[in-house]
Amino acid sequence: MLLNSNDEDQREGILGLSVEHDEYTQEERRRLKARRRNTLITAILVFSVALVMIVAILAPQQGWFKRKDYRGDGNGTTVSYVVPDGATNVQIATDLEADGVIADAGRFLEEYNQMGKEQFIQPGEYQLEKEMSSEAALHSLLNLDQANKNYVAINQTWRSSETYEAISKATGISVQEFKDLDQHPEKFGIPSKFPSLEGWLHPGEYYFEKDASAEQIIQTLVDKTNDVLKEEGVEGDDRIFHVLTVASILEFEGLEKDYPAIAGAIENRMNNPEGETSGYIQSDATVAYGLGKKTFQISTEQKNDASNKYNTFYYKGLPVGPIGSPANAAIKAASNPEKNDYYFWVTVNTVTGETKFAKTYAEHLQNVDEYEKWCSHNEGKCA
Repeated sequence: MLLNSNDEDQREGILGLSVEHDEYTQEERRRLKARRRNTLITAILVFSVALVMIVAILAPQQGWFKRKDYRGDGNGTTVSYVVPDGATNVQIATDLEADGVIADAGRFLEEYNQMGKEQFIQPGEYQLEKEMSSEAALHSLLNLDQANKNYVAINQTWRSSETYEAISKATGISVQEFKDLDQHPEKFGIPSKFPSLEGWLHPGEYYFEKDASAEQIIQTLVDKTNDVLKEEGVEGDDRIFHVLTVASILEFEGLEKDYPAIAGAIENRMNNPEGETSGYIQSDATVAYGLGKKTFQISTEQKNDASNKYNTFYYKGLPVGPIGSPANAAIKAASNPEKNDYYFWVTVNTVTGETKFAKTYAEHLQNVDEYEKWCSHNEGKCA
């Protein structure tokens, strides 16, 4: 039974029970629903704006949206990276991230701790690619992919005989097998003007398959030389012979920074047979090669030796072939020599490699005198 409270009860604070039935029109219900929906949307928007602001502040600090790693072995864009002596893992990781090789230095270090704890990244130059996964970059830096291959390092200024010794030691293939191939450069697509493979055994670090043959190994070195020639725009048999032969001389005549100037002086000599040098290159290094020696001291008798086909004191122009296998810098200088007025050059300090240039023979003699004085004060340094 429902009782209505009277006035007296209300004054006493006792409320009776009542039931009211509110009737809403369709329009009023629609408006009420719209107000509730708008209130909810407003609340969501306020929350979203606040969340975005929080993320915008914290994300850079916490690295929430930073790409942690790339996938695969790279995007095909080559990056030459040099690991300096004494470099820390953190320094290497930071450099690689800055160069675009890896996505995140921290991820790289995590991967390194997992897979390279007992291995070390050796100083030297590495050919990597942009956008490599940390795992792929580490495989290259730690040479993990090369574990089952024969490693050969071919030094700059090595003659072919020295190169064959190094390859033989690394692969077990006899030196004689390489020497036999050396007399047949045409097998490797080399122009007929070259008397041997000298000039084509490109310096660098190589990893050869365990079952690679002598021919396959030589072809790899020759292909590398061809790649460099193409990069420098060197084409045609005569031009290739000229560039590789001059380049091989440069490496024995001065420091890399002097290659372009020496190349210019060599061109001046050959292009001006009526000048003081009468078209002779007059390189001690070529004479020494023909003698089968490595020396700075060439006697007058040796300079007058017609039997030495590499004797550029006796024969004008280029020798009969290269005297070593030049690296990139020498090939570049030989293909694009410096335009200068020099005809003479001499290394006046065999320790530092300091080279002085002269336009005339009289100036050159002063530089030669400086060299001879240096030699007299540095016994055994000019042998």
